[in-house]
Amino acid sequence: MAVAFEYRVGDILELSCPFTDARVIELTAEDVFVEWPWWAVDPASDGVRWNGVVAVAVGPDTPGWEREVFRIQPAAAELTAEAGCRIGIPPTVVHVIAVRHFDPPRVTGWLPRPRREVVYLRAGQSFDPELDDQGAAFDPEDDIPRRVELRFRPYAFLEIGDEVADAGGRAWRFGGPWTWQPFDGAEPGRPTWPLLLLTRDGDSDDAAAVDVTEATLSGSHDEELARWRELAQLTPEPTDG
Repeated sequence: MAVAFEYRVGDILELSCPFTDARVIELTAEDVFVEWPWWAVDPASDGVRWNGVVAVAVGPDTPGWEREVFRIQPAAAELTAEAGCRIGIPPTVVHVIAVRHFDPPRVTGWLPRPRREVVYLRAGQSFDPELDDQGAAFDPEDDIPRRVELRFRPYAFLEIGDEVADAGGRAWRFGGPWTWQPFDGAEPGRPTWPLLLLTRDGDSDDAAAVDVTEATLSGSHDEELARWRELAQLTPEPTDG
């Protein structure tokens, strides 16, 4: 089911968008420049100008193809400048590596101005903390008729900032599925299930505590991440980030 939700690192999403009529402006060996059918030019942007055109990689052998989820029909070899085309997103699985918020909204040259962006990698691509620029991003409120389905969220029963105790009596703060902060100052590790919710938003929450304990009566941290890796089509464990 496609619903509105707060994205977080580790989410596995399926993205899609109906193919929409557009027009080719220019063709190069690497890109198809398309008159974008959705955003509007931002007349009040200061120092940032956008001409209404977006470049999409021509094919699998060109830069940007593995980052981009938008595809053009027909294939670039069948297109010419000023030709009509269709652009959309075939169902594509991705995993979220960052969520960024902008206050005030970021000036991009187009409208709507993004208040947040979700940074993702396509399934099968691993996050590398040594790279400054990795993946692609989308603005969930950018007026593109994008369908976003949450396929899997590791530790969906926890909220960021939850404080829990594990089966070994060790207390942790949950910063996300890859970010567990132990209260004892010892080396970070993996919580041992089942978990006991101590606080949520700084207070006790009996109903949520029952849900967390029931969710962790079986399974383990390693099994939760193994399921994530399978759906993300990744073999090694994710790097903290």
